Amino acid sequence: MTDAAPFWASLELDRLDGDHFLAAPQDGALERSFGGQVAAQALRAAGLTVDARRRVHSLHAYFIRPGRPGLPLRFEVNRTRDGRAFSTRDVTACQEGKPIFEMLASFHEPEPGEDWQASAPPPVPPPDGLRPVRLSLLFGDDQPVEIRPVATPDPGPFPISHPFWARATTPVGADPARHACVLTYLSDLAVVRAARSPESQALGVSLDHAIWFHRPPRVDEWLLYSMDPVAHVGTRGLAQGSVRALDGTLVASVAQEALLRAPGDSSRR
Repeated sequence: MTDAAPFWASLELDRLDGDHFLAAPQDGALERSFGGQVAAQALRAAGLTVDARRRVHSLHAYFIRPGRPGLPLRFEVNRTRDGRAFSTRDVTACQEGKPIFEMLASFHEPEPGEDWQASAPPPVPPPDGLRPVRLSLLFGDDQPVEIRPVATPDPGPFPISHPFWARATTPVGADPARHACVLTYLSDLAVVRAARSPESQALGVSLDHAIWFHRPPRVDEWLLYSMDPVAHVGTRGLAQGSVRALDGTLVASVAQEALLRAPGDSSRR
């Protein structure tokens, strides 16, 4: 088993009674669970209760408490509604009997209609000419995802800022739900930094997160992820952005609000 295996294993949940699922503890150097991983696992749990013909088109999530990587996570799915074209699921992630994360996700069976998007922003350098960075704290020694920032990498354990290119380095398969889960995982990368004002040195944690899936993602192909600050007022900052394919096709839109405080006081809630 390679170091990349835990990344993929984190998306394999054990089904318990009813619509309850269990994620095994994850080894790693992080002191608290990576929010993107918990969101991806919650989406996976929700998707396992939905007709496979229906694909996730949006999710809205709240990070309630920090998770602990060394403990299992229990996901409780509530089948809110199954309509003629849409299914809605409410997912709560619990650890030691307490909720740490909640998510509402909606799934839609594809229908024929328009195919339009606003003009793409100015192009950035393509990934082939950029240097990859290693996120060993998150992915281990064998990198299951390749990250290539457009700007010079920042120092520190997470040397990336937006925008950056990303793609999975191992086959993901043909299941659209699996690709959506991996994109959800990656959507939490460097977003807290993107939510603060340009001059701010505040540190922070994610408060809430939203993704709108416009087209089925292919995470084994290059995707450009770009987030920009919208507002930083008091101790909360909002970032908004997009995920685009190599040809500029809009794959998803993302928004996240972060709690931003002075160093040493960033995690109190």
